[in-house]
Amino acid sequence: MHTWNADQLSTFLAAVASDDLFGLWRLLATTGMRRGEALGLRWDAIDVPNSRLQVVQQRVRGADGFTYGPPKTVRGRRSIALDAVTVAALQAHQQAQGVVRPNFGDGYDADADLVFARADGSPLDPDTVSARFERTVRRLRLPIIRLHDLRHTHATLALAAGIHPKVVQERLGHSSVTMTLDLYSHAVPAMEADAAARIAALVDGIAG
Repeated sequence: MHTWNADQLSTFLAAVASDDLFGLWRLLATTGMRRGEALGLRWDAIDVPNSRLQVVQQRVRGADGFTYGPPKTVRGRRSIALDAVTVAALQAHQQAQGVVRPNFGDGYDADADLVFARADGSPLDPDTVSARFERTVRRLRLPIIRLHDLRHTHATLALAAGIHPKVVQERLGHSSVTMTLDLYSHAVPAMEADAAARIAALVDGIAG
């Protein structure tokens, strides 16, 4: 598992702010969604007024190529809160889609209603998206990570920031909080150090 620290992730997001897939990169980084979940996301699953989205399907590889299927696990079907900047990025992405959509007329794949799609509304190839991410990372000369490592980065930064493991588990769609803690055990020492400092500050504050 390879992850970025907060500065590296911030550098990446700033560098790709004008990318036509900025909304995708931002969403993956700030929610920990799986690649297939993001590429299977439909506009009707996003609740802008309440800053939330529903994960109900994912784009998966089948015997005849990529298709759609349910989330990876029962817990994978979930609701995820979105921050204001990510919501704004998604809205900007939707507006950009609306500009090019009329060019395709009846040839636009409106039935799919995909958030992240080709210009004609048809699905993106997940492998092509991953390759594009990795090329971008190399161009920016950041530490090399896979697209899936944005998920690991999100979880590691969240736990290190003191966010409750149960919240992280639910955002990632893991089957249990134990799985989350086992997978990201490298972040536990930072959590313990933060807890020690907070407890000491509380005790010393009371004592003073």
